[in-house]
Amino acid sequence: MNFHFVFHVDYILRRLFVPLSYAFMSTFGIILDMDDTQPNRMVDSDPKPGDHLDHALRPQFLGSMIGQDTIRENLEILISAAQHREEALDHVLFYGPPGLGKTTLAHILANEMGVNIKITSGPAVVRAGDLAAILTNLNEGDILFIDEIHRLGRAVEEVLYPAMEDYSLDIIIGKGPSARSVRLNLPRFTIVGATTRLALVTAPLRARFGAVYRLDYYTVEAVENIIKIAAERLEVPSESEGIKEIASRSRGTPRVALRLLRRVRDFAQVRGEGVITSSISRQALELLNIDEVGLDSMDRSVLQAIVVKYQGGPVGLKTIAASIREDPDTIMDVVEPYLLQLGLMQRTSQGRVATQQAYLHLGLEPPPDAAQPRLIS
Repeated sequence: MNFHFVFHVDYILRRLFVPLSYAFMSTFGIILDMDDTQPNRMVDSDPKPGDHLDHALRPQFLGSMIGQDTIRENLEILISAAQHREEALDHVLFYGPPGLGKTTLAHILANEMGVNIKITSGPAVVRAGDLAAILTNLNEGDILFIDEIHRLGRAVEEVLYPAMEDYSLDIIIGKGPSARSVRLNLPRFTIVGATTRLALVTAPLRARFGAVYRLDYYTVEAVENIIKIAAERLEVPSESEGIKEIASRSRGTPRVALRLLRRVRDFAQVRGEGVITSSISRQALELLNIDEVGLDSMDRSVLQAIVVKYQGGPVGLKTIAASIREDPDTIMDVVEPYLLQLGLMQRTSQGRVATQQAYLHLGLEPPPDAAQPRLIS
């Protein structure tokens, strides 16, 4: 009897009272199975709760930014031209993998132009009225940063189009036959959009951005400089070899590099003398199961499944997922991109195939017919 009661209450809460807090439900002894398909990985480039500590380490101006040289040069020209004409910046769209500095660049643009920045995200702007409220509170030259802009609803996008093109806002007053359209003039402002999925940004919205830039992964040297500056600001004693060890395992992503720096700092304080040396960095990262090229235990599990269980492939995604008890979407979206980037795996029409580098990385002898990584995809 008690079992059925808890089941029905759980079902009702799931269907009708999703906004209720988990703490409130746990007060009544109701436990929901909130299955999170995204694992909490140290090398995952998506934001984590502890990453807010990195905000103080962000560069404030283009001159202090490291890496993304081509984008920095283009932005310097864009800013200088806008300042010379005393105009607002053209609308800018940044896209690329998470953790490479899209949000940081939006703040830099605001600092360089000397204007305010308002921040929102695609999922947060649910109704057209929400966007209208934000736009009417902008001042001349202000920047509106929309993160994950590809997740804006169609109705919201329709309001955004005239705002970006004509700096005007069309609103409907009244209902039925007495309804009328009123156009409000807006100050000249700048939309800075950020997305990790450029293909999901609709063509009309993408066409309204005057400047579109792709952020690429950072070189090891650039990541080293970022970690060095962060260590100095955190007042953490470090050696160049220790910093290099962290940089080589950070997947070319500053967010991951700063996260690993914090963990290595903790290890150095507890197990060492407080100094980040090469030995301390290596021990700390091995304890986190992150190897010399940045692969963690999940990455290696996928490689081992292909190489050992299925003789290097080809093998289907669902088969790999079942063999390591992971979700197929997690493997495709979280694990595979970095393995493909390193040339450890290939996607073919028959399935996933391990390359010769994958065998060598796992310490195995590659067979003569092992796949070679493709130079052109």
